[in-house]
Amino acid sequence: MSSVLRLAGWWALDYAYAAGRQLRSAVSRVGPDEFLSGAGRPVVVIPGIFEDWRFMLPLIRELHGAGHPVHVVTVLQRNRLAVPKAAALIASYLRDRNLRDTLIVAHSKGGLIGKYVMMSLDPERRITRMVAVGSPFSGSRYAGYMLLPSLRALSPRSAVTLQLSREQRVNERITSVYGLFDPHIPEGSVLPGARNVPLDTGGHFRILAHQVTISTVLAEAEAAEAAAAAPRVPATPTAAGPEG
Repeated sequence: MSSVLRLAGWWALDYAYAAGRQLRSAVSRVGPDEFLSGAGRPVVVIPGIFEDWRFMLPLIRELHGAGHPVHVVTVLQRNRLAVPKAAALIASYLRDRNLRDTLIVAHSKGGLIGKYVMMSLDPERRITRMVAVGSPFSGSRYAGYMLLPSLRALSPRSAVTLQLSREQRVNERITSVYGLFDPHIPEGSVLPGARNVPLDTGGHFRILAHQVTISTVLAEAEAAEAAAAAPRVPATPTAAGPEG
């Protein structure tokens, strides 16, 4: 009984968080250009379905405060486009702004979009890594019961979900963060071959503000910078005898 109450509590807290963030997003007058300054590694944020970019404003502020220019693709609006179409917009944004060594920070469906770009639309490897929070990499069985096509497309049986599940080459460049219980994704967000980071709580939305989520995102952003700044050590030539 206690486990049932715990899950119900997580569910209630999750929807309260989502409702509050949607309300704050609706009344916010913050503009996307306010976060483009910074000398750190560029970050592109991809929100989940029915979320505009301001839904992820707490994470955006953390990243920008740490010196990272944060980009949002406003043409996604509330992210109701099919994953391939949304991915094409992200890829175009990266090319148009010549972003390189980019970190993707994504929520829910945004993680599917980010992975689609990485595996199909990023031949120049402009995206170095992605942190996905609560992403349905194996789909959600609940999606099949939804009336809206944009939600049904997240079914485990949809062509795009199956394609994303089969392709595992880019998984090693992805960090998947997820709760112990996700009311929207019973399949969970474990991604084979990726760095998987389980949290000590449940939820689909409020885990965006979890301290481990924030620290994981910041660490990913800073780790790549440190690697890029490290001096290259020349390869030691292999001793060889005279030819002939």
